[in-house]
Amino acid sequence: MTDSSKASRKTPGTGLLHRLRTTSLRIRLIVVFALVALAAAVSVSGISYWLNRDAVLKRTQDAALSDFRSALDRTVTDLPLQPDCDELRQAAILMADTGLQYDVVLTQPGCVASSAPGISTAMVPATLVDSVTRPCSYCITDPGQYHLFWQRITLAGTPYLVGGDQVQPDGPTAYMFKSLADERSDLDSLAWSLSIATLLALVGSVLLAQLAAATVLRPVAKLGEAARQLGADGWTPGSKSPARPNWPTCRRPSTRPRSRSRPRSRLSAREHASRRFVADMSHELRTPLTAMTAVTDILEDEAEALDPMIAPAVRLVVSETRRLTDLVENLMEVTRFDAGTAKLVLDEVDVSDLITSCIDTRAWLDSVELDAPRGIVARVDPRRVDVVLANLIGNAIKHGGSRSG
Repeated sequence: MTDSSKASRKTPGTGLLHRLRTTSLRIRLIVVFALVALAAAVSVSGISYWLNRDAVLKRTQDAALSDFRSALDRTVTDLPLQPDCDELRQAAILMADTGLQYDVVLTQPGCVASSAPGISTAMVPATLVDSVTRPCSYCITDPGQYHLFWQRITLAGTPYLVGGDQVQPDGPTAYMFKSLADERSDLDSLAWSLSIATLLALVGSVLLAQLAAATVLRPVAKLGEAARQLGADGWTPGSKSPARPNWPTCRRPSTRPRSRSRPRSRLSAREHASRRFVADMSHELRTPLTAMTAVTDILEDEAEALDPMIAPAVRLVVSETRRLTDLVENLMEVTRFDAGTAKLVLDEVDVSDLITSCIDTRAWLDSVELDAPRGIVARVDPRRVDVVLANLIGNAIKHGGSRSG
C-alpha cells in the first residue's frame, strides 16, 4: 500500500476529528456564556427575593403587632378586675374586629376565650408562652413589667405570626394569630417571576453564545477544510510532486479557504467585530453589576446580623459579584487598549518595591519568598504592572503551592 493511499484513507477520520474539535469549542463557548449569565441572574434574583421577602414580612408584622398592642390597651382598661368568660370572649371579639384580620385569644385561670372557633392557646409555642408570662427581670425602671413577644410559626401548612402580651400581673394574657397566607402567595408570585426572568436570561445568553460561536469558529472550519484538501492531495510543504501518470492534480499552495472578499480585509472585519462584541458585552454587563455591587455592599454590612444559615450564602454572593466585577473591568481595559483609547501613566519605579507592594497588599508574605535586588528602576505604569504581577503570583500560589507546601 502506497503512502498516497494511506493519506487518502486517513482523510475522513481527520475531517471527523476536526468537526468534533469545532463542536467542542462551540459547546465550551456556549457553556461559559450560560454559566456567567446564570450566575448573574441567580445572584440578582436571590438578592431581590430576599430583600422583598424581608420587607413584606416586616411591614405586615409591625402593623399587626402595633394594632394588637393598642387594641389590648384599650380593651383591658374597660374590663372589670375579675372578668368572667363571657366578658373575655366579648373583649377578644372586639380586639379582633379590625381591618388587619387577625384572631385573638384571651386567657386567665379557669377560662380561655377566643374570637374565632378553632383558635386556642394550645397552638401557641411553649417558648412564646414562657416569655409572655414571665416578668421582665432585666428591666431597670420597672422589673415587674411585661413585654410583647412574637414568633412566626406554621399551623396546618399555613404560616402565622403569633404575638403575646400580659399587661397586668393579675390580668388576662392575650395572644394574637395573624395569617401570613396572603404574604406567602405574593412571595410565591415574585419567586415565579424571578425564575422566569432567570430562564429568559439563560436562553438569551445561549442564543448570544451560539451567534458568537458561529462568527468566531467559521474561519477555523474553513482552514480545517483547506488542510483536509491538502492532505487528500498527498502534498506537504517542501516535498516534490509525484511523477506517477495517474496521480491526481495536486492543489498545493493554491488550496485556500474560499472567501467572498479579500482574506486580509475579511479577517480584519472579523477581528473588529469580535472586539466590538467584547466591548458591547462588557458595557452592558456594567449596568446590572453596578446595581448588584450596591446591594452586595449593603448585604456585607448586615452579614453579621443575618441568620447563620443565610450568612454564608450572602458572603458567597458578595465575593462572586466582586470577582465578576473584576473580570468585566479587565475586559473593559482590554477593549480600551484595542481601541487605542487607553493611556499609560508611566513612572519610574523600583521593580523590587513594586513587587513587594503587590505581595504585601494581597497578604501573600507568608506564601511568597521574594529575592529581588533593589535599585533596578524601570519606567512603567505601576497600576497595570501590579495587575499583571497579581495574576502571575496568584496563579502560581493557586496551582503551584505556597512556599510552605
